[in-house]
Amino acid sequence: MKPRTSAALIIGVSLFIVLFTNVSFFKHVLEVYPFDSMYTPFVISQGLVFTLFLVLFFSLLSWRYLTKPLLIVMLMIAAVENYFMQTYNIMIDKTMIENTVQTDISEAFDLISWKLFAYVIVLGILPSYFIYKTPIVYHGIKKELFSKLKLSTGSFVLIFVIMLPFSKHYTSFFREHKILRSYTNPTYGLYSLGSYVKEQVAVTDMPLIQTGLDAKIEKREKRRVVIMVVGEATRADHFSLNGYQRETNPLIKQEDIINFSNMYSCGTTTAVSVPCMFSVYGRSDYDTQKGLHTENALDVLSHAGIEVLWRDNNSDSKGVADRVKYEYYKTPDNNTLCEGECRDEGMLVGLDTLIEESDKDMVIVLHQMGNHGPAYYKRYPKEFERFTPTCQTNQLEECSQEEIANAYDNALLYTDYFLSQTIGLLKKYENSIDIAMFYMADHGESLGEGGFYLHGLPYFIAPDAQKHVASVLWFGKDFPVDRENLRKTASYEFTQDNLFSTLLGLFDVETEVYDKKMDILKFTNL
Repeated sequence: MKPRTSAALIIGVSLFIVLFTNVSFFKHVLEVYPFDSMYTPFVISQGLVFTLFLVLFFSLLSWRYLTKPLLIVMLMIAAVENYFMQTYNIMIDKTMIENTVQTDISEAFDLISWKLFAYVIVLGILPSYFIYKTPIVYHGIKKELFSKLKLSTGSFVLIFVIMLPFSKHYTSFFREHKILRSYTNPTYGLYSLGSYVKEQVAVTDMPLIQTGLDAKIEKREKRRVVIMVVGEATRADHFSLNGYQRETNPLIKQEDIINFSNMYSCGTTTAVSVPCMFSVYGRSDYDTQKGLHTENALDVLSHAGIEVLWRDNNSDSKGVADRVKYEYYKTPDNNTLCEGECRDEGMLVGLDTLIEESDKDMVIVLHQMGNHGPAYYKRYPKEFERFTPTCQTNQLEECSQEEIANAYDNALLYTDYFLSQTIGLLKKYENSIDIAMFYMADHGESLGEGGFYLHGLPYFIAPDAQKHVASVLWFGKDFPVDRENLRKTASYEFTQDNLFSTLLGLFDVETEVYDKKMDILKFTNL
């Protein structure tokens, strides 16, 4: 191939990335600034400014023999990000980086497809091969430094010159439409990765803050056993208990269920919502590092002498169960009900023995695989496929919204069955033990409405479907609770902030960190 200067390669790669891997960015820009006589020049200027910014960015990072590896890495990152941003209409922010880091192998495989490989090959590997095979003309160090200075300075000056005639539009772009910058590829993803790494490094020596060391419970005649089910990606508006036209709760509706129809999540990802819901901090005060380095509701229950067990059929507990007994049920080694993938129902096996052998109060957390997407059709045994036709691929954009909803609702039927089985297990002990089951999903799920799929959008722009979650509570016949008051208040708006004190309230734990106003069991509309 014809030898080229490093500057020529940098300019070429920058232009390629902007034109072919930033479809999502320009799609969202055009929603705000339509491609008409008023905004067309401005939109074109954005493409030029973004290209020049990448040229400036790459020129500052590259040096002689590092130029090719840098450009190849950037092309591969841009190709992968482009696929996920276009396919699921997501942005690669810090929360998404955190979610990706905490995703296990089986969940990652659900996201792999031939389309992903096609994107990587066409937009990543082929241009990278061209870069690899193209000889670069290197000059002396002084000449290389001068060339780099010219390229970076020229890019900076041109950015200013191009933006100047559109200063009014750029003011609007940067002040009123900040979210648009979150779709730039690969720059915002790299920025988010840097923020995530910086945050991790900054807290390596952060001490654990102990909470509720004064926790205690008074002696009583009957001990208590509560099963806390943490659901996965269950949106409230697909629960028939909440008025959904399909019957997705045929079994638990037959129980004496208290349904919280207006429960809202702390976040839009498992990595945020699960530790946040058990945290002493409310959503407005919570951040990941504070949550991980502060003892949570399970720790406080343990301080009170309550036996705690976490069984997990999801990726992991996201740090919540780091200091309590933990059992991983996403493997046949523990889960006896694995057919292709391990079923949530397998977490119930052997619980009766644990309950019978203990003489303490117990809280058992069951972390479901639930409705984890995008492969909803894998989340339930075949006998629960009541709604058809179903989307039988992880490429949701290839399915109709009806097919996606059918597969999702079938997975809800299996969750309904799982919760019914959980209640059935507890009922065996209601004459001798005060028993209860509390179900709360971690976050909701988008099923294609408005072009959005899955979850993980920043909370302030996420649709209600990703934040409004399903939650129900069931008590054994003798559990000491004001059922009449609970039914009156169940339709009020609650959030996962309420879980911390409600869990403590279920066991009548006395501690300074318990907040009666946040306990759903004691809530009154005064």
